[in-house]
Amino acid sequence: MTIQARNSITIEDVARVAGVSRAAVSKVIRDAYGVSDAMRERVQAAIDELGYRPRASARAMRGSSYTLGVEIPSIHNHFFPKIITGAMTALADTRYQLIIAPAGPDHDEGPQAIQVLVDRQVDGIVAISSRVPQEWLENLGRSVPLVMIGRHHASEHYDTLVGDDVMGAELALRHLHELGHRRIVHLTLAEYGPDTMPGTPHGQRVIGYQRAMADLGLTPEIVWVEPHQEAARDGALHLLSRAGGPVGVFAAHDELALGVLEAVAELGLTPGQASVVGYDDTDVAAHPMMSLTSVNQSGTQMGAIAMRLLLERIGGRTSAVHEVLTPKVMARRSSAPPPDAPASGRAG
Repeated sequence: MTIQARNSITIEDVARVAGVSRAAVSKVIRDAYGVSDAMRERVQAAIDELGYRPRASARAMRGSSYTLGVEIPSIHNHFFPKIITGAMTALADTRYQLIIAPAGPDHDEGPQAIQVLVDRQVDGIVAISSRVPQEWLENLGRSVPLVMIGRHHASEHYDTLVGDDVMGAELALRHLHELGHRRIVHLTLAEYGPDTMPGTPHGQRVIGYQRAMADLGLTPEIVWVEPHQEAARDGALHLLSRAGGPVGVFAAHDELALGVLEAVAELGLTPGQASVVGYDDTDVAAHPMMSLTSVNQSGTQMGAIAMRLLLERIGGRTSAVHEVLTPKVMARRSSAPPPDAPASGRAG
């Protein structure tokens, strides 16, 4: 993706390329009444060509919109509503309102959803995206208060907020090991994909899994699947139908874990024969009919902290803050000792 030097582009540059007056460009940007379709198309083409975005000073001059943007990868993962709930709770006594922008199925094509929020001139943005280039984010953070959730790297012009994903994976592995499982498989997203790079949450969980398996003297085994429940079900069916003994499955997040539970049910296996641990501790995990053991990384707390960090940036803080939350395992009925586990393996 080409990174535009947006700070060097002015409204006069747009007017020159479009062959119109500065006032005409201003009207298009403000969506003012009386602008013809032809004029709008001409100006928008120049804006797109130059990569122009309104300067931070222009935002300050127009005053606060009292809106904050939240970009999420999709509406299907049950973890993201927990973040939004925490954010809304944190803003309950303020004048701010949230605008939610789901990236949708094409979010790997670029930061369109974040850019939509920028163009809406929100006062600040919280985003959950592992696929947007860091250089683009640094450039954006120079002009818009920005907090990124799930980015495991240092930043200069924006804040980051993460769960300790390496620790979370290690906790999941040790939980299964203490139950007595010695074959423990990690089911996660596509290998070498953008969601499993080292600086991403899933990439960190792979690292934590491999590290814990090495510490325990066990052989790592990873099943790579597409990022949806049906793919997890199919991958788990292939794994469990050929297992030949008890297996512990650590799924990268709860949606994938639900797919594994489907496979366990279809094959008629008990939790001792196929224990399942998810990640995120979504509301469905705690439902009595599911009772999914899962790693809790405090989604609602994440949302609240993200809003606090964002409001601090809006208030004038410029130094980058990097916060890490400590996860914990919520043990439920989906994980159990194998039928032949020694007594010492049943304590956990």
